Amino acid sequence: MDQSETQILNRDATGLARAVSFLKHGRLVAFATETVYGLGADARSDEAVAGIFTAKKRPGFNPLIVHVPDADAAQAHVIWNDTAEKLAAAFWPGPLTLVLPLRPGHTIAPLVTAGLDTLAVRAPAHPGAQNLLRAFGGPLAAPSANPSGRISPTSAAHVLEGLGGQIAGILDDGDCAVGLESTIVGLTGDWPVLLRPGGVTSEAIEAVLGAALKHRSKGATLNAPGQMLSHYAPRSALRLNAVSTHPGEVMLGFGAQTGDLNLSDSSDLSEAAANLFAHLRQLDTLGQPIAVAPIPDHGLGRAINDRLQRAAAPRN
Repeated sequence: MDQSETQILNRDATGLARAVSFLKHGRLVAFATETVYGLGADARSDEAVAGIFTAKKRPGFNPLIVHVPDADAAQAHVIWNDTAEKLAAAFWPGPLTLVLPLRPGHTIAPLVTAGLDTLAVRAPAHPGAQNLLRAFGGPLAAPSANPSGRISPTSAAHVLEGLGGQIAGILDDGDCAVGLESTIVGLTGDWPVLLRPGGVTSEAIEAVLGAALKHRSKGATLNAPGQMLSHYAPRSALRLNAVSTHPGEVMLGFGAQTGDLNLSDSSDLSEAAANLFAHLRQLDTLGQPIAVAPIPDHGLGRAINDRLQRAAAPRN
């Protein structure tokens, strides 16, 4: 299957119907969310979900996020609780993933959870994603639509570049607004645990909870997506917290520290998050090491730094 065999689908009724048909036949469709483009497959079909792992070359022990339209749909698959209700009421639909125990009698394929007895689930806010989920009428397993460990895609062109020829279709819905994956919070213990920072800040979550989140301990078993040490990585080496470039490097700036590209000239962390993956991807095409300016480690800056640290980690 060459790249041209991946269909680019318009965001109209015809494109939506084609995407739903692909999904119902166990094929893969990339679609936009408010965070990044997801690679969708029927979460109830082991065969369809296996296609995600094949296309992404994703390790089998790394679980997937399931996308649903709302909290009612989530409760068909997980054991809901008061904290889930509180967080979903505040942040769904939106870039927050909740990890909850699987409900007895659920229909989620075992490959989705990588053999765990929990499920990562979220309701995306993007209108196109909502339309697709409701038209499909079932849960969609949807990790980021890129080769595993590489830079996440924020446009249909990014998806085609990484997975063209590997998937049936791409529902082109423009560029993603948030540009940073969802925050993941575990709700399987005695108190919520921040498993991955992302598009909803920990401060906002803690304000709703009225107390601080716990944090995942280093070296803990993988129990949610996006926890692998080396992840979101460009092909070029990355050097963080750089105040100037070394010979041969290109610079990704922030605020007053300029560079070949700047995440946000005005030091706006929301703008920086939206630009992160696209700018990394653009600099990576130059084939030179990338120096990255310091990013403030608060609010969305924590999520940006998390992605940068994983992108700069030693490769397997």
